[in-house]
Amino acid sequence: MSPKKDKKIDTQGGAGDGPFLEVRHVSKAFGGFMALNNVSLTVEQGEFVSILGPSGCGKTTLLRVIGGMEEHNAGELILDGKEISRLAASKRKCSIVFQSYALFPNLTAEQNVMYGMKARGVKKKKRKKRAQELLDLVGLGDIGKKYSAQMSGGQQQRVALARALATEPKLLLMDEPLSALDAQVRLYLRAEIRRLQKQLGLTTIMVTHDQEEALTMADRIIVMSKGRLMQNASPQEVYRTPSDPFVAGFIGSMNFLARWTVENPGQLRNGNVVLHTSEPMGQTAREVTVAIRPEDIRIMADQPSEQNIIQTQVEQIEFRGSSYRLRLRMQSDTPGGDAQCLEMDLQSELLERFGIEEQCALPVHLPPDRLLFFYNPNSEEGHSGAH
Repeated sequence: MSPKKDKKIDTQGGAGDGPFLEVRHVSKAFGGFMALNNVSLTVEQGEFVSILGPSGCGKTTLLRVIGGMEEHNAGELILDGKEISRLAASKRKCSIVFQSYALFPNLTAEQNVMYGMKARGVKKKKRKKRAQELLDLVGLGDIGKKYSAQMSGGQQQRVALARALATEPKLLLMDEPLSALDAQVRLYLRAEIRRLQKQLGLTTIMVTHDQEEALTMADRIIVMSKGRLMQNASPQEVYRTPSDPFVAGFIGSMNFLARWTVENPGQLRNGNVVLHTSEPMGQTAREVTVAIRPEDIRIMADQPSEQNIIQTQVEQIEFRGSSYRLRLRMQSDTPGGDAQCLEMDLQSELLERFGIEEQCALPVHLPPDRLLFFYNPNSEEGHSGAH
């Protein structure tokens, strides 16, 4: 489907060179529960931003505050250069796509798309023409006369998206738009939504708890926990240089190895095991937690190295199609006597080539440039990580 200029949504406004959306020190409490705690962020025009976090972190509350469906207790909202904090939802030029689609069951797909335009006084002929354009745009040009009960979940979600676009919003908000769909439909629709967002140049904020969804769709990810903004960065930055242990553990899989001590600026020690770092660490004698992703661990038989070798035993092998997830128990002395474990992802070809099986010894290499370090909570320094 080739882009058509006449379908580009008008997102031009008077914000000049500043951010298209500014959320300034916004807080929201429900009784004694602080759902949003002094949240500030900006969104540029045409950007796709994903708000990611576990259940109860405040992400949906933030979306509803931006859209005017929830009133905040403190802070300001600036959209396209205008303060909108006290504007009614209908006046904010925002459209929202819900998880539940929220189509009117007594209306056809075409009538659902036309609904918002009718409320704004658009003439019937123009409504019908625009509805057909939008149904074509989302790949559903031939189902305009169908009711929601006659559509699949994926079709209903695309009709809901067409309806949200019909009012030519400045800002599109999406609340877990794909979570009710099966895996294959989700994969298709996340690509379609991203394609349409780029084609239309529409500023979009999507709430999700699905890490893969956020990583593959967004220009920028905002990670939240307990009403606070934890990190605001590109998907690559959030994945490779997480701001703290929460983000590191929430985005993808991560191994955490506790009780390593900074022995010198380029070296850590845990019992009889030494790790070398790719960049200088801080003050010696500090205790840190080392983190590394499963896919970054290497087997010595494939990539020989003289540094950062950990002797392990394979406890469990889990088949994952094109790869295996190995659970490894470190064979080394650690303070307190704890036997720490690692998870490692290994391509099927390597596992078969080297005859790796459960209970076998497996020396592994932790590449210095893939290690992340988190100082303990009472450290004066923050986080040092791989780049």
